[in-house]
Amino acid sequence: MHSERLIHRRGILLAAGAALSLSGTQARAAAAPLSIVVHKDPSCGCCDAWVDHLKSAGFNTEIRESADIGALKRRLGVPDDLASCHTGVVNGYAIEGHVPAADIRRLVASGSKARGLAVPGMPVNSPGMEVPGEANERYTVWLFQADGKRAAFAQHGG
Repeated sequence: MHSERLIHRRGILLAAGAALSLSGTQARAAAAPLSIVVHKDPSCGCCDAWVDHLKSAGFNTEIRESADIGALKRRLGVPDDLASCHTGVVNGYAIEGHVPAADIRRLVASGSKARGLAVPGMPVNSPGMEVPGEANERYTVWLFQADGKRAAFAQHGG
């Protein structure tokens, strides 16, 4: 009887240790810096400011300049009406426009099957579009699917 309890207790301790090890691995993966490749026009200043926002949020960034990123947007499935001035790619997701770093992290952590996130246009005081003295413009971060469907992912500003 005593040896059965020891075996049972040992099994519980091994299982608990495995669970703690797994949760530690998941925590390290969640805290690991994300890498993003940003495709932008060489003359775009707000794109550089958005990249600075990502860097300050702990992203590893790589910039690829191109005078025509339309083909990339089409290949990634970015809907025309959600297009902006730059496109990022992180963990297979397309990130279009001035999407806040926290929203990108939330998308990646979710494991969603979506194509990506988009902030169409250039909302005032979105990341990279800061204008001192101007009121924050309200904007939506859209989650878009490969079939063109979309849903509001986050609201900011206003």
